[in-house]
Amino acid sequence: MSRADVTALIVAAGRGTRAGGGLPKQYRDLGGQTVLARAVAAFAGRVAEVVVVIHPEDRAMAKAAVPDVRLIDGASTRSGSVAAGLAAVTTELVLIHDAARPNVPGAVIDRVLEALASADGAAPALAVTDALWYGAERVEGVQDRRNLWRAQTPQGFRTAAIRAAHAAFDGPASDDVEVALAAGLDVAIVAGDEAAMKITGPEDFARAAMGTRMDIRVGNGFDVHRFGMGDHVMLCGVKVPHNRGLQGHSDADVGLHTITDAIYGALAEGDIGRHFPPSDPQWKGADSAVFLAHAADLARKRGFAICNIDATLICEHPKITPHAAAMRARVADITGVAVDRVSVKATTTERLGFAGRGEGIACMATVSLVTS
Repeated sequence: MSRADVTALIVAAGRGTRAGGGLPKQYRDLGGQTVLARAVAAFAGRVAEVVVVIHPEDRAMAKAAVPDVRLIDGASTRSGSVAAGLAAVTTELVLIHDAARPNVPGAVIDRVLEALASADGAAPALAVTDALWYGAERVEGVQDRRNLWRAQTPQGFRTAAIRAAHAAFDGPASDDVEVALAAGLDVAIVAGDEAAMKITGPEDFARAAMGTRMDIRVGNGFDVHRFGMGDHVMLCGVKVPHNRGLQGHSDADVGLHTITDAIYGALAEGDIGRHFPPSDPQWKGADSAVFLAHAADLARKRGFAICNIDATLICEHPKITPHAAAMRARVADITGVAVDRVSVKATTTERLGFAGRGEGIACMATVSLVTS
């Protein structure tokens, strides 16, 4: 099933008072991001849309935490909030997830989606391995743990089926699998992950923080622009006097284009032409800083910080060294990165090839991203 047919429905309408902290747990910080932002980021690139169900009084906090996500007002119960969210889902499949599980690995999400190819529903779970007792102040007996599972989310379903199941269900439910089973739906169990733990009490924040998985990405870019008529070239955001200009997309800043492509590459978001098509007349002569700022902002929205930028301009002329400091400062300003994390340098091709013949300028760049 195409992931264009999947919506992630994240339930975040609870008050989370048991977790402490003075505000609902989904808006508390966890490793530099809110719990809700981490939960949303887990589905990036895996679904067509993310919809978040919130408490009506939390709209301002929710918009600050996940500014580009559709928000739906929830109800006084989890079941009611899920039903409200399902009314807004238009895709064939839906993954219903608790915001209180911010560290769900992508592999768990993928397993749920794969299982939906042959089942009405699918949910991740962990086999119970501890001995189980029942009783009050004294042990009254032992419970057989065979075939017992610890339920997790996301729980995936065919949208129409789970929507009808919720409409028919009477009373509170522990999760959406309970609602599905009451409607006679077939639900497959897939392997969960301890990292997808649920934050309930104050002590869970420390455990969840240790479980945040650092994601490190590296992207590279390469671009070439030919010389044409002109009296300057734009390189890494700096106007450099020269007896010729560069031809190409926008202001033909080969340096900024290359760094932009490196960021998009690290995010697996294609290249600059995908986001700003050269065939679109609105980008003719545009300041390439717009493109780099977009790429840097996209990285931040995906939960990444730019760790460092390394760009090498390849040309015989103009000389880059006198302008390198200004170029570093401009790139740092556009991306919001400290200047000591930006490198701009130059090399020649010893007069070999098109660059050596003075026909154009090339640039290559490497960018590293790390989860913030």
